[in-house]
Amino acid sequence: MNLPNKITVARIMLIPFFLIVMLVPFGWGSIRIGGEVLPIAHLVGALIFIVASTTDWIDGYYARKYGLVTNLGKFLDPLADKLLVSAALIVLVELGFAPAWMVIIIISREFAVTGLRLVLAGEGEVVAANMLGKIKTWTQIIAIAALLLHNLPFSLIAFPFADLALWVAVIFTVWSGWDYFAKNKHAFARSK
Repeated sequence: MNLPNKITVARIMLIPFFLIVMLVPFGWGSIRIGGEVLPIAHLVGALIFIVASTTDWIDGYYARKYGLVTNLGKFLDPLADKLLVSAALIVLVELGFAPAWMVIIIISREFAVTGLRLVLAGEGEVVAANMLGKIKTWTQIIAIAALLLHNLPFSLIAFPFADLALWVAVIFTVWSGWDYFAKNKHAFARSK
């Protein structure tokens, strides 16, 4: 397994640590920033999430720079993104920070695209993420990080950045899903 794929696997392995920090009541207390109270667990969880998300860029950079792009990496990288984002979104619903319907739309798109990828992989075709899919992933990451941080620093000026970012993430999620299926409709034509 090459370095980019190891980095991708490390991203997957950070997910249980994120879940434990966010869901187990350790009683670490909280900090006050302006008028916002931020539990230390949410700060630590946000940092774990941000570090894990950053590995998405790092593994892709190394894979492209050193010619280490593999079919395993093309499969694992988007899977790692989907697992991390899905886990974080479910935590946000559990904590009451994100509407369930928005999370259902995002996760449904992720399952649908993963299913199509599996169908295509069964036919020997591995499809790497396109630019719209990458934008979708980063809008989701930004929205999740903002929600985990209780909209700080934007809450200090009463600007609902986290809520707006989640809306943008949903829009890009639907758009990129539509685009992905439109560009791979040949998979449906062959299955008839």
